[in-house]
Amino acid sequence: MENTSMLREWFERVDSEKTGNITATQLKSALAVGNLEFPLSVVQQMIRMYDFDRNGTMSFDEFVGLNKFLLKVQQAFSDLERGLGYLVPDDVYKGLVKIGFSLDSPSFYTVCESFDQKKNGKIHLDDFICLCIFVQSARNLFNSFDTTKQGRVTLDFNQLVYCRAMQNYSPITETCEKMLSRIQTPTGLVFFKLIVTRGMIGFYRRACVDCG
Repeated sequence: MENTSMLREWFERVDSEKTGNITATQLKSALAVGNLEFPLSVVQQMIRMYDFDRNGTMSFDEFVGLNKFLLKVQQAFSDLERGLGYLVPDDVYKGLVKIGFSLDSPSFYTVCESFDQKKNGKIHLDDFICLCIFVQSARNLFNSFDTTKQGRVTLDFNQLVYCRAMQNYSPITETCEKMLSRIQTPTGLVFFKLIVTRGMIGFYRRACVDCG
């Protein structure tokens, strides 16, 4: 849906109580009508991505932002699925690049494995959308800590707990656990480096002897 009037009409139908906002449950049901079946936890993450006023629901303007993101993801999927109805890992990588993400190999294969629900190397549209939501949410969370825009942050234990709580959704939790298990440092601090040039994302391990 791209036309604003059509979006407004759709939004108002979903907002059955006429509050001016829609809940995760309402959004989940509406997406299901369009044959997009997501766990409630993933729909909640969609709302968190664009919940600029942090009230736990989605206004029309926030929904417009989500719609643009979903259209971009769906277009990338359509450009690469070649009538098969799914993407193989190489195409998933190309799709992420189209959207503006370029993961390094360890990060990409960890994410791809986590969202390949049937473990058969085939990522369907629903799973691809979930994967992209995870990557975008990870970027948003990283940017909230990277206040100086240096492309790197150091987290103490409390900040790490906060990150885990913010990403506490399956299969997102599983993906975070796999990544974190690969980048834990001897000192108990975790160092994330995000390369943001040209939209590239990478997570690297670095021993923090004095990350104070």
